[in-house]
Amino acid sequence: MQLKPRVKKDYRNLQENKMGKLEFAAVAYQTIRNRIRSEDPSIDEQTLAGTIEGLTDLHEILAAVTRSALADEALAEGLRGRMNEMQERLDRLLDRASKRRDMVREVMSDLNLKKILAPDFTVSLRPGLPALEVLDEAALPSVYWQPSAPRLNRQALLSELKGGSEIEGVALSNPEPVLSVRVR
Repeated sequence: MQLKPRVKKDYRNLQENKMGKLEFAAVAYQTIRNRIRSEDPSIDEQTLAGTIEGLTDLHEILAAVTRSALADEALAEGLRGRMNEMQERLDRLLDRASKRRDMVREVMSDLNLKKILAPDFTVSLRPGLPALEVLDEAALPSVYWQPSAPRLNRQALLSELKGGSEIEGVALSNPEPVLSVRVR
């Protein structure tokens, strides 16, 4: 929700006003405390605290600020829960969309349909690129392992295989058709 500039200014002024009241109440509390202490050095802490509490509204202001913080925390917690729910919903929607695209790709592939024109999009089926399948990592030459923590350099393997090299332990997979959707 976007606040209008006037509303933003009023909100900012309200916040500054609250902070001004808190600062004023804190100064008043400290001033009254020092004055009572100087007038009666023998006063005990409990009596002093009770007296100052009755003479200032610092406790009420601090309680109000604390309530506001608790309300903000409760809203944040509710929002966090809502965000988790929304993330789960997003994941479900993306999974469902992926399954539907797979279904279209499979049917188009089975029926040898290359293109479907619709008023709002075009679906075309084109050959995919072969992916690297590692059949036996132990059989791979060390040149394809990247230094540091042993890690397979899949890009170099794929490039060499596409160039026609035969390397023990790997092969190119049969390419899967790729579904392409362009929105107009």
